[in-house]
Amino acid sequence: MQKIPVSCSRDCSGGCPLLAHVEHGRLLRISDNPAGTAYMHGCINGFQMPRTLYHPERIRKPLIRSGPRGSGQYREAAWSEALDLVAGRLADLKNRYGAQSILNMEGSGSVSGSLHNTFLLPRRFFSLLGGYTRLTSSYSSAASSFVVPYLLGNAPPGIDPGTLQHSKLIILWGANLMDTRFGTEMPARLLEANRNGTPIFVVDPRRTRTVTQLGAQWIPCRPGTDAALMLAVLYVLLEENLVDTNFVNRTSHGFDDLAAYILGLQDGIRRDPTWAETICGTPSGAIRDFARRFGGIHPAALIPGLSIQRTHGGEETYRLSIALQVATGNLGRLGGSSGGPTQWLPAPRVGSLPIPPHPAQPSLPILHWPDAVLEGPAGGYPSEIKAIYNTGSNYLAQGSDVNKNIRAFQKVEYSVCHDYFLTPTARQCDVVLPAATYLERSDIVTPEAGSYLLFSSQAVAPIGESRSDYDIFCELADRLGFLDAFSESKTEEDWLRGFVATSDVPDFDEFRHTGIYLAADQNRVGLADFALDPLKHSLTTPSGKVEIRSDSYARQTGFPAIPTFHPPGHDGTHPLSLITPKSKYRIHSQGSNVDFLRSREPQDLWINPSDAIARGIASRDQVEIFNSHGRLRITVHITSDIMPGVVCLYEGVWPEFDASGVETAGSANVLSSTQGTSPSGGSTSHGIPVEVEKAAGIMDK
Repeated sequence: MQKIPVSCSRDCSGGCPLLAHVEHGRLLRISDNPAGTAYMHGCINGFQMPRTLYHPERIRKPLIRSGPRGSGQYREAAWSEALDLVAGRLADLKNRYGAQSILNMEGSGSVSGSLHNTFLLPRRFFSLLGGYTRLTSSYSSAASSFVVPYLLGNAPPGIDPGTLQHSKLIILWGANLMDTRFGTEMPARLLEANRNGTPIFVVDPRRTRTVTQLGAQWIPCRPGTDAALMLAVLYVLLEENLVDTNFVNRTSHGFDDLAAYILGLQDGIRRDPTWAETICGTPSGAIRDFARRFGGIHPAALIPGLSIQRTHGGEETYRLSIALQVATGNLGRLGGSSGGPTQWLPAPRVGSLPIPPHPAQPSLPILHWPDAVLEGPAGGYPSEIKAIYNTGSNYLAQGSDVNKNIRAFQKVEYSVCHDYFLTPTARQCDVVLPAATYLERSDIVTPEAGSYLLFSSQAVAPIGESRSDYDIFCELADRLGFLDAFSESKTEEDWLRGFVATSDVPDFDEFRHTGIYLAADQNRVGLADFALDPLKHSLTTPSGKVEIRSDSYARQTGFPAIPTFHPPGHDGTHPLSLITPKSKYRIHSQGSNVDFLRSREPQDLWINPSDAIARGIASRDQVEIFNSHGRLRITVHITSDIMPGVVCLYEGVWPEFDASGVETAGSANVLSSTQGTSPSGGSTSHGIPVEVEKAAGIMDK
């Protein structure tokens, strides 16, 4: 039996060193790679990848649509026919409308690879074609990516998971890290902290698996109100002299202005725990106790999840989480954190597929792509989009407002998709090209968190006639006349050897053999040099310090220079707040069609007993959850593990609709909006205003 080093390169932030156990050319199982550290462990999604690889619904040959879009009616075709068709249509679209008429819908099917990267490959291809309409930002972290540089400049604010061994207190703010990974080591490091008696607090609208597995103290907080809770914590720190004034003065600009706002010196509104309780639903006494622990135990690591910035006003939460770490003197300290994204630290150097210079091209925020397709220049968008080219994403499950997304796909002249399965997005495409998984090709994987690199070798031959995205684009580039520019006459191995030749990795063959390169320092703390000597290692902000008050932010966005609380907008028609967290048993929508994974966690709607009683809903009833964007029917799960006024539905399920247009599988983005949060234009997939009622025709028990 062969044991071949592999690693998922999917959109999960894991970066796990794994081994594929292969016998007679067939993958038997996947396990952890012992060449990694003792804390590096894969997850159930990685270990169950054989179920995806050999799934009976894998696309094995190119498909050409033979019925209406969305019908699932296709005929199998030879690669030559499918590629000729796609290349011909791309050339025709470019000639008739210009290359900008093609929307490059780059995907998250493989995002960590140096070569087989579903962001980089289509960008390179369409740049050489002559341009395209590009998507900016992301559904995942638009608000935090937008706002953090105003506070920290270009300094990477992350921490290595190993630094948590030095933490005396850990706060997971909207970060369900036993389900949603911020690095392969993070779950094991948190479990170790719990065993060692480190206090762990989890701020979340529901009692998550992270709370129960870590024995953590749960601080409930309504979605979209985290900024108010953070302001109240800062109020207690100020009131009880728990602010590290010396550290604040050395490292930050404008903290006094924030303090004046918190204390109500100008408007008379004290942002104290009593004020916050009515907004957040968090008892004022619990806020005070939490703040005292936070201010009295050092070092403390505050790890904010991406969930708290996927709400109305999500930009303010990250401004305040950083302000909290400044106020307590934990920024840049071993065992502390910046309060910013913990994944943002550079990995060891390694090459990646270069993107050539390309003509000026129109762009639009990813959240608004369906609006741009439907409205075009008349709606203020930069181009008239006539075609969609999708490389490995499932926007009709993961994109906000699924019904609007479907209408956008129905409008374009032509659409193409690379994927493993006939996903809801693929079903709207004219040609579907069967893509290879990471097990069927070789690549270098750069993790989003941690100081190491991974070599993922091809473990098995491609299933059916599937091909790597790189090979597909090479074939298309050949037909369109720019193969030499696209491939540079390099094979997969040529590219990978070239990437390593300019990297920190000393030996390519040893790297491929072990599957991992570990840098010497595995305990890095972002901003450590700055915190030690802010004058010598000043930031690239206007003041050279952490900009708690950012006048440039105010000038460029029209929002206040200091972080403030923006109340979420709810009305009486849709009084409940929906959260749509990630499931442990999917990587977003990947795995939604794998029965083994779906059976591990019911796709039910969580609702608090008080809200269920008020609506005449009993345990396991069928209910409908709805707002102005859509309606879905689902089984209800009544539990005190979620706050009153909040309901929960895991994201990632492939949507299915009945004849009346009601979604019946539990696809959460049927209810989300493309309106977004301001000023970043990020998605608002938490705190969605909804209402719930017993499904029509369901009799009382």
